[in-house]
Amino acid sequence: MLLSQIIIERIKNEGPLSFRDFMEMALYYPELGYYNSVENKIGANGDFYTSANLSASFGAMIGRQIEEMWRLLDKKPFKIVEYGAGTGLLCHDILDYLKNNASLYEYLNYCIIEKSLAMQEIEKQYLLEKVSWHDSIKDIPEINGCILSNELVDNFSVHQVVMKDQLKEVFVDYNNGFEEILIPAKKELLNYFEALDVKLPKGFRTEVNLEALSWIKEISQFLKKGYVITIDYGCSSSELYDNRRSSGTLLCYNKHKKNDNPYQFIGSQDITTHTNFTALSQWGFECGLDYCGLTDQTNFLTALGIKEYHNTTLMNTVSSSQTKIHESYINYGLLMSMGLKFKVLVQQKGAPQHSLSGLKFINSTSPGIT
Repeated sequence: MLLSQIIIERIKNEGPLSFRDFMEMALYYPELGYYNSVENKIGANGDFYTSANLSASFGAMIGRQIEEMWRLLDKKPFKIVEYGAGTGLLCHDILDYLKNNASLYEYLNYCIIEKSLAMQEIEKQYLLEKVSWHDSIKDIPEINGCILSNELVDNFSVHQVVMKDQLKEVFVDYNNGFEEILIPAKKELLNYFEALDVKLPKGFRTEVNLEALSWIKEISQFLKKGYVITIDYGCSSSELYDNRRSSGTLLCYNKHKKNDNPYQFIGSQDITTHTNFTALSQWGFECGLDYCGLTDQTNFLTALGIKEYHNTTLMNTVSSSQTKIHESYINYGLLMSMGLKFKVLVQQKGAPQHSLSGLKFINSTSPGIT
């Protein structure tokens, strides 16, 4: 049975679904949801690229930042916990860089939390050492190190809301086609905007990522000592709820083409929304994660020395023509196109108050982001 038909049958049996439940089924339904199907999703033959697809330098710079974090944590046994590792390419490139530090690498454990069984199988084909797979962070004891995510939060299932005379939540019904209906928003959604001190104007439509808040709370609970690096596209609350985004930020990706219709290609297209970094910072701070800084990917990678790394390391291993191609990927992909859209949020728990190299080019020192 097609996934769309399964969703239709559920609506007929249970009544309209919240958009959040519809999105959860479209992305994560067993075997048929977008992220649980066996089709290739990332790269030239998939639906989108990640930064790790563009250059191994991206993973090397993450590795360089992690290496500094290890030193700040007194060079003790270190765990990297990556959520949603995709094809495992970023993990591979980070480990490949960290192999050069024998003292760190010997006592390093790389834990992947991946709820997509299809992606797990891809990752396990060539991540052959230092890596273990887990269903939940609860299964990983004594996390001293770094919790990492790259393009994870934007794929959490979100509630959609519209401000009418009161805040309404979007539900999905079916009547010879999928259609949206509005129901008064539950208290949890009202509390979200109240906590952020956000007042939506009439007619404004947007998303609420409650799963992101549960995620950051869980991280803060199980991280004993160390750092959290969250890389994603998104912005602060003040930008997210600006009038320019009065229709929301939801986008779908199918064969490298964008659209804003989640009710087509169900199970065969990615569905994403912008990450609210103010919410992640604020709720994280309330749960014990101190704010280190927020910057864009361009500044993060530049501060860590990606151009110097490329010039001194990669030029010794690839031909001149390959070097030029690689340099164009770095300049126009990692540092321009994707680099300016993606943000890097770093938080810490129990770590020394010391500025991190990747956050060299930022001005904000506040635990909140306005």
